[in-house]
Amino acid sequence: MKGLELLLPLLLILKDVSAQWNVWMPRDISAMTNSCVVIPCSFTYPSGIRPYRGVHGIWYFGHPYPQLFPPVVYKSRTDIVHESYKGRTKLLGDLTQKNCTLLINNVGLEHSGRYYFRADLGGANIYTYPDFTKLQVLDQPNIDVPEEIISDQSLDLTCYVPDNCPDMSPQIHWMYTDYLPNPLFTPDNVEDSNTAVLSSTLTFTPKPMHNGQLLGCRVHYENITFVYERLISLDIKYAPRTVWVNVSQEVMEGSSVVLHCDVDSNPTPTITWFFGDTELMSEVASNSSLPLDNLTPEEDGVYTCVGDNGYGSMNTSMYLAVNYPPREPWINESLTVLEGSSVALQCTSKGNPMPTLTWLKDGELVGTITAEEGSVLELHKVTPQAHGVYRCLAENEHGRASNSLNITVEFAPVLIDNSKCTIVREGVQCVCIASGNPEPVIEFYLPDLNITINNSNNPFNYHTYSDGYTSTGIIKLQDKGERGNNGDTAVHVHCSISNMYGSETIRLELQQEKKFMMAVIVGTIGGVAVIAFIIAAVRYVGQNNKKENGNPGQDVGSKVENPSMFYSAVKKDKQSLRKKVGDDSDYQSVGPMAGMERQELNYAALEFLHGRHLEGGFRRADGDTSDYTEIKAK
Repeated sequence: MKGLELLLPLLLILKDVSAQWNVWMPRDISAMTNSCVVIPCSFTYPSGIRPYRGVHGIWYFGHPYPQLFPPVVYKSRTDIVHESYKGRTKLLGDLTQKNCTLLINNVGLEHSGRYYFRADLGGANIYTYPDFTKLQVLDQPNIDVPEEIISDQSLDLTCYVPDNCPDMSPQIHWMYTDYLPNPLFTPDNVEDSNTAVLSSTLTFTPKPMHNGQLLGCRVHYENITFVYERLISLDIKYAPRTVWVNVSQEVMEGSSVVLHCDVDSNPTPTITWFFGDTELMSEVASNSSLPLDNLTPEEDGVYTCVGDNGYGSMNTSMYLAVNYPPREPWINESLTVLEGSSVALQCTSKGNPMPTLTWLKDGELVGTITAEEGSVLELHKVTPQAHGVYRCLAENEHGRASNSLNITVEFAPVLIDNSKCTIVREGVQCVCIASGNPEPVIEFYLPDLNITINNSNNPFNYHTYSDGYTSTGIIKLQDKGERGNNGDTAVHVHCSISNMYGSETIRLELQQEKKFMMAVIVGTIGGVAVIAFIIAAVRYVGQNNKKENGNPGQDVGSKVENPSMFYSAVKKDKQSLRKKVGDDSDYQSVGPMAGMERQELNYAALEFLHGRHLEGGFRRADGDTSDYTEIKAK
């Protein structure tokens, strides 16, 4: 109100040099409800006009033209005013001094509007000035809030209250400032449209946490109980400060999942979902959900939520692991390698978690690796034993898969230790066993006859068979060979083995067949024992007959129908005397015995002759006759 007191003297000294109808009053003025307001006013009129019966004035509300019957606020000639202004208005100025200042007490919201002044100088010298003052009656103070409040930037908030009532001095207090960081309060008196205004400025630096919080300005006047308050909610603009998404997780192939993203920012951000560098969806919202159905391994990876609101951007990523059992491993094609070379077996398989790769050869463990550390199984200096089926087995906690390949090792033929010649009952059997890949060709060579025996030249009993990479050749010779000086049998047989990688010729050593020798020994001893038993039995029977008949000289032959011969046949079991190496037809004769007919003992005949002897026999010295036995070949 002090500013108004200084202003009034200036208004009173204004002179209209041009002597025209002019008026000065503030364009806008404000007041609090139930308080008062002073509208400063000064006017001029043409200097040639002499007021008739004094100078009078009228204040109108709303319109300047009497014919429109605007409400009369104040009239100097009478007390007739509009009922809403009865007892409320008073002219503070001296009209004779061209001062038309008006006081309105106990204003209410209904008193807000335009106020016009009309000068009445008597007679026809009555003039309504077109200029006006617009009164704004407030029920709460004004707070000047910037159009945009940005986080971490200094902010000034100013609370304004009118100070246009001479008898009432306002006081301003800020409310809810305890949570503010280092608030600063600055009071001030300012003029707004040439009216007095009391202000208080609050200065602080807002943070995102202050967004949406309340601040208040409270005004009260001395000696009255009226209190005026205004509250505002802080709208703090800030870039996204947090972006929350699901934690990284693991899901199974074929399942579904929903990813969530919440962004804390002001204003509301645009949320965009990315998979790697690929944009999946975008929307303006504080939170967003991304549904993923029937997941595949290709959807395993990093998902990123980006929030951008024009004041900044922020993003957060999560990893979605799609677990699945190993896929069928990829391996080399089957290989054929040469002995001594090196081989690298490749095996890769996809799976999540990363599968463990295990190499198996013919079902036995060879090596274990993991797919991410490499998938090469190296075999150095391959041997024939490396031949076989190699299977790569991929395993993780969700399943297993495998794939196989064959490694074929080619190598020069190798003679097996069991190769030899053996004496059997009907002759000699020679066996030559060799291992090689490709399958070795086996030939026999008889140096004594200068004969080569193979599949294309087979005058002898020769045959071969194969088992895998092992070939066996067998030749059966009827002749047992010649005996050397030390009594050994001499058989000269050479074995030749060959394939595309090499050849070898060796002489087969002759070995005695242990089972055959044992059979001969056992058979011979058994035959002698049987013959001895028969002779003893015959003698025993003969002696008993002599005693029973009382004629010691009677020949036992006289009691039989054919006394000339009594015999017993002892037959040999051919199967017990020779190794079962084939029928007689399986053997061929070589050497000096070729073409000779074989003889065999079919039985032995025992003849007991009385009183005579054969040539070459003998008689006992005591003169008794001796029994003898003649063994005849039948």
